[in-house]
Amino acid sequence: MNEAYTLSGFAVGAIVGLTGVGGGALMTPLLVLLFGVPPATAVGTDLLYATLTKAGGTAVHARHHTVDWRVSGRLAAGSLPAAALTLASVWYFDVDRGLFSHLISGALGVALLLTAAALVFKARVQRFALDHLSDAWHMRRAKLITMAVGALLGVLVSLSSVGAGALGATALLFLYPTLPTVRIVGTDLAHAVPLTLIAGLGHWLLGNIDWSLLAYLLLGSLPGIWLGSHFAVKVSERWLCSGLAALLVLIGTKLVF
Repeated sequence: MNEAYTLSGFAVGAIVGLTGVGGGALMTPLLVLLFGVPPATAVGTDLLYATLTKAGGTAVHARHHTVDWRVSGRLAAGSLPAAALTLASVWYFDVDRGLFSHLISGALGVALLLTAAALVFKARVQRFALDHLSDAWHMRRAKLITMAVGALLGVLVSLSSVGAGALGATALLFLYPTLPTVRIVGTDLAHAVPLTLIAGLGHWLLGNIDWSLLAYLLLGSLPGIWLGSHFAVKVSERWLCSGLAALLVLIGTKLVF
């Protein structure tokens, strides 16, 4: 079983390296549906897994000055309090473990379907924003809407571990369509690190972390991410994202229904 965890980490890491998304969207349902890991444990473990893997990517983007820290801060201003409040509510109201697992499974399924839609319509969202949103609109509303989007991501990520990647990037493409793609990716990664850390620590306090599982996943994912990144330039992003979106729809539908 330990070797299977490491192999799964390698496979998911390779997909993340190829596409830039798919970590939480694939790892959590894989743990739940294939290995029978309780949903709450799968989400909590995956959140800390995401923190460690995305921290490395953020460091690279920071060295290349491809992180917009102002926009990342706006997202965090909404997401970090929302994540903390969501998990504090679960603890304070002493939500039944069975009910909590059912809630997480449903949230995970919805998050996967939203992520699939974000992958499919990402380019159209950016084109719409460029064509219809003026500079004056951004000056008046972008800051508050960015914080509101961050709050929504905070709740979704805390309950499902999914959303900080593709959903966050798509929201940024809509709100800041003139930002270069590389800065969108860097900013999204920089925001995901503190969000997944806060949510992961919250799940740790709730007893939802499997530390040995986390170690085996990392053992496979780190070389997988390196290999996937190496071949990313040789594979069509369109086909990769389409295939990933179709897979997420199948898994999300199974979890929701």
